[in-house]
Amino acid sequence: MILRCDSLAKSFGGNQAVDNVTLTIEPGEISAIIGPNGAGKTTLFHLITGYLPADGGRVWFRESEITNLPAHKISRVGVTRTFQGSNLFPRMTVFENVQVALFAQRGQSASLRTSAGGLVRREVEEILGSVSLQDSSGKQAEVLSGGNKRRLELAIAIAAGGELLLLDEPTAGIDPKETEAMTRLIEGLARHRGLTVVFIEHDMEVVFAIAQKVRVMHRGKILAQGSPEEIRSDERVRDAYLGWGA
Repeated sequence: MILRCDSLAKSFGGNQAVDNVTLTIEPGEISAIIGPNGAGKTTLFHLITGYLPADGGRVWFRESEITNLPAHKISRVGVTRTFQGSNLFPRMTVFENVQVALFAQRGQSASLRTSAGGLVRREVEEILGSVSLQDSSGKQAEVLSGGNKRRLELAIAIAAGGELLLLDEPTAGIDPKETEAMTRLIEGLARHRGLTVVFIEHDMEVVFAIAQKVRVMHRGKILAQGSPEEIRSDERVRDAYLGWGA
């Protein structure tokens, strides 16, 4: 077990966004969380990663409880994430974005206007190479294509020390060719770096291409979970999501 959530809950006013969710993620697993908008998927990620406090329930990473810890502390123990929208420093270079994540993970500070540019260079370059951004190292993040911005977000998550990566719609806003490349990249990173990946996704082709396990959320609850084949044949899922992803 690398992650366990036990009866995790969060409400906003009268809306129960996450309703007593219990799940276990195994090391090395690539799993997807699917469901319509408003099902509670992103809120669940917020609770796991400390961006929102839980109303109830508990979260463990490996053997340590991380329930309601600040987001930066959860990141430092090895749980990192990406967001639906871009979460980059747009005026910094690709190299600098990854370098800042490395410094933050180590609790160090550095001014990028001084000699810090040469620090941890080899590590930054290796990470950029792993996501095929080595040729864009000197570009400002804001000029990257949508697909390359997603690649940079992955690089930052890795630089932040992530053993468990939570990816919120990693293919959103990119074209089909970039989507295919991103799908292969996520699978390759998990395999070669020994990472565990949980991703939220609306593109069912992506889900069924790489997810080993799929969890379906509906009105804040886990409606179903299992292998892609089991989810495809689950009548509850078909009934609830006829036309899902639309």
